[in-house]
Amino acid sequence: MQIELSKDKLYFSIGEIAEAFGVNASLIRFWDKEFDILKPKKNAKGNRMFSQDDVKNLQLIYHLVKERGFTLEGAKTHLKEGQKKTLDKFEIINKLEQIKTQLLEIKNEL
Repeated sequence: MQIELSKDKLYFSIGEIAEAFGVNASLIRFWDKEFDILKPKKNAKGNRMFSQDDVKNLQLIYHLVKERGFTLEGAKTHLKEGQKKTLDKFEIINKLEQIKTQLLEIKNEL
């Protein structure tokens, strides 16, 4: 899944994250409580502010739970056992999808 968020911004609100993923903010809050790898900062009001690293981790969680059908416990176990390997694979898949999109755009222009 391609998430469209600015690469220049350091932090994103839960609303921005939820909109980018096409889910409710309550699901993001739930995942924040369930997954230790998410560490959003909280402002004075207690609002969560997600960093670029949090966004990458959310993409990984989304991929495991929504796209690959993992249970929450299964996703947690998968992340703990092979987080680096899983993240590397996910980033490779993401990069290949971007390349595919670019190639299709070039093909359509021909």
